[in-house]
Amino acid sequence: MRARRDKQEALQTSQRRVRCSIATMKSHLLGTSWHCRARQALQAIGIDAKLTAVTDLLDAVRSGALALDGRFEPHAASEPGRPERPQLVSPRELQRRSTATTHGHAALIHAVAHIEFNAINLALDALCRFPGLPAEFYADWLHVAAEEATHFSLLRSHLRRLGHDYGDFPAHDGLWQMARTTALDPLVRMALVPRVLEARGLDVSPAMIRRLHASGDRQGAEIIELILRDEVGHVAIGSRWFRHLCAQRGLDPDPTFERLLAEYDAPRPVLPLNTEARRRAEFSERELSRLEALARGGQRTR
Repeated sequence: MRARRDKQEALQTSQRRVRCSIATMKSHLLGTSWHCRARQALQAIGIDAKLTAVTDLLDAVRSGALALDGRFEPHAASEPGRPERPQLVSPRELQRRSTATTHGHAALIHAVAHIEFNAINLALDALCRFPGLPAEFYADWLHVAAEEATHFSLLRSHLRRLGHDYGDFPAHDGLWQMARTTALDPLVRMALVPRVLEARGLDVSPAMIRRLHASGDRQGAEIIELILRDEVGHVAIGSRWFRHLCAQRGLDPDPTFERLLAEYDAPRPVLPLNTEARRRAEFSERELSRLEALARGGQRTR
């Protein structure tokens, strides 16, 4: 028994060394700067190339082949790398996605996959765009990029089981439009991308899960449940860094968040708010009250 354990430990040690050697070799081949590697991932056009670049960067950082720090010149692209399809249109041109039809069901899964693909680019953009922050900031957003890549891969596989693929349906560019709007200030980015746009996913996911279960798509519902659990953590990361940057600048977070919502004409939340998930994502009670009032003023419910 002891010999078997020793053999297993030796094998695991050998495997770790091989993974570290591979990551080191890739680091030398692709560039020794983690920032260069993150930029390559952001600018990758092909889906598989982007997903592989994110995985390779995470492996290189975890193995110690690359060390994260904030000493770099920002070179984030104005537009991310993405495939030619899906066709990007105005949100008003998108049809309602009903799970009552096979086509509408696939369109719904495609819409979530598109959000997750954009979320990969948004996390990578945060890595590339904002220098001078603690190493933990870059570690957090690399972790987010990797989880978003997993979410996208799960949704794409499910979409293929439904007879479609990513790019088969039109989509909108709202997430990246907010990336452009918040490109100059990490505090504004943390306030309005994770804490507004991504937090909307916390609110709409429970109803989507119910719709998928009602249509008999248990696998699709389980994927959205996984995404919801992970997205709470992603929004919480945004909350922590928003508060970190507010403290650094001597700002009170709650009124600052309210001011930015108005200043940037941020999208209103949709009722009902998932207050339990938002609390776990580190929204204050004052923020929740303000968001509830904004949502009621918008008169939009699900």
